[in-house]
Amino acid sequence: MQPTQILRLEGAGLAAVATATYFTIGGPIWLFVVLALAPDVSMLAYLGGARVGSTVYNVFHTYLAPAALGVVGVWFTVTPLTLIALVWAAHIGVDRAVGYGLKYPTGFKHTHLSGDTDDGTPAGNPAELVSSAAGKRDD
Repeated sequence: MQPTQILRLEGAGLAAVATATYFTIGGPIWLFVVLALAPDVSMLAYLGGARVGSTVYNVFHTYLAPAALGVVGVWFTVTPLTLIALVWAAHIGVDRAVGYGLKYPTGFKHTHLSGDTDDGTPAGNPAELVSSAAGKRDD
């Protein structure tokens, strides 16, 4: 099994667990629906360019932020924070399961899962892209 397949399965598993936990602790369906795509608002940061866009997108699409929010919600018994964290984690998990990964600043479609690139952006390892742009090679 390829690493990307493992990461996609991991995302699907996390999405399932986060969603099941959300509804098990009594989260309302309307809130789940409202928050389900909220992290994708971060794509608007691409209006500031690929570097800014990828940075902001990645901040909203890593498990660290919802995990921290969830810990705060559970620790201080603030159920709304826990619910938000679970929906956020489920969103990221679904993204990973369908192949949307963290973005490289080389293009919106160039992710850690897909390897796809925007038109005109060379495919490959980002380190290779930087090396080739600088005229250096790793032979």
